[in-house]
Amino acid sequence: MLNSNPNIWKSLDWITVVLYVLMVIFGWISICGASYNFDNPQIFSASVRPGMQLIWIGSSVVIIFMIMMLDKNFFETFAFPLYSFIVLLLIATIFLAPDIKGSRSWLVITPFIRVQPAEFAKFATALALAKFMNTYEFKLLTVKNFITASAFVLLPALCIIMQREAGSALVFLAFSIIFYREGMSGFVLLIALLATMYFIIMLKYESVMWHLTPVSELMISCIIIGVMLIILRFSFNEKVLSKYFFLTVIVAGIASYVASYFLDFNFVWVAMGLIVAFSLVLIFFAVKNIIWRYALIVAFSFLSIGFMFSVNYVFYDVMGLHQQQRIKVSLGLVDDLAGAGYNVNQSIIAIGSGGFMGKGFLNGTQTKLKYVPEQDTDFIFCTVGEEFGFVGGLGVLLIYGIFLLRLIVLAERQLTTFGRVYGYGVVSIFFFHAAVNIGMTCGLIPVIGIPLPFFSYGGSSLVSFTIMLFIFLRIDYARKENN
Repeated sequence: MLNSNPNIWKSLDWITVVLYVLMVIFGWISICGASYNFDNPQIFSASVRPGMQLIWIGSSVVIIFMIMMLDKNFFETFAFPLYSFIVLLLIATIFLAPDIKGSRSWLVITPFIRVQPAEFAKFATALALAKFMNTYEFKLLTVKNFITASAFVLLPALCIIMQREAGSALVFLAFSIIFYREGMSGFVLLIALLATMYFIIMLKYESVMWHLTPVSELMISCIIIGVMLIILRFSFNEKVLSKYFFLTVIVAGIASYVASYFLDFNFVWVAMGLIVAFSLVLIFFAVKNIIWRYALIVAFSFLSIGFMFSVNYVFYDVMGLHQQQRIKVSLGLVDDLAGAGYNVNQSIIAIGSGGFMGKGFLNGTQTKLKYVPEQDTDFIFCTVGEEFGFVGGLGVLLIYGIFLLRLIVLAERQLTTFGRVYGYGVVSIFFFHAAVNIGMTCGLIPVIGIPLPFFSYGGSSLVSFTIMLFIFLRIDYARKENN
């Protein structure tokens, strides 16, 4: 299934290709800056990381030519077999991979070559989802289709979790963007956002009290009430909203006055009472008028309450100690500068020391003195910030922003569901990696250990991201072949 059409190179989306080349070149320069050794000033030898990265870049170029020469139907035809093979490889990795830094996610081919199957599972999952959704009159919101599509995402994620590589497994959450594009309600994304907010509030203010009232629980209860009111007002346009709004204000005012001057009590129970009372009203209207969408609001309120009271259990009894510590450091709950917070603190120092224009290539003190662990892989962005300053960091963000917008344009112009869904899968993965990696390097997000595409050192990440991107560009060119 080969394609020998020479016009493919003329009609390729060269804007995306140029952005790819820029990121690979700047990434290699950053790797040189992060791993350069003045005692052994070699950058082209395979014994040093810049030299090894060049080998991976050369391998990626060969793979690009191979991908572009394949038939236009190759990836759709073999989407499920490829996905099945990768899942089997992930399962085998659990048992065959050695323990490297606490995880079993690397298959050691030779002393110099290691492969991480989890990286390749991302584009294989995107292809499988695209193939599955490209059926006649496909509707995501049917129970069967939604469960099946979710299973395509969860299966490799669970395998990766079993490899003790939670960071890579979290990347698969990015596929929710595909679901949203293909018809999933925006309420699902709202619930995910609120769950994150609840989690942070519960941890951030768990020990803060207002008289006998836990501030964290009170804040979340107020958020639940507010969201219920907003959904009714802007989604259902119900007149009952105004009555309940005034009732809420009156009850809250009376309870606050009593708690402040007469009888001190837990104000959260007042908020909970209001939520329950309003939920009962909605259930009554749902049954009386057979409007079951009211039940969704009730389900949201009770699930929110259940989630709120489960946060502490999940955090302290389910999560590992190292995960707890990273989250606490990220939220500013503890200052563990010599332990879990060391990487992030040194990374922030490196970025801050770069100033506006940076210290110059190979002049970064934090980088050269190896203060930042993993500075040429997960923390490569701190090298950019130190050596090229605010200007360099902003340049990287602009390149990624233009790159992602271009991919969205390509995804939207696809003539098939297969091309569009796969395109949004590519967008989702690149967005998640870039946002989380740069965020954790700047101390905005807990450290989960994922690479910055085309910048971080590593053969598996570079090759897998290259394959992912150029499969999409080959699919995009097929749009012209079909005309």
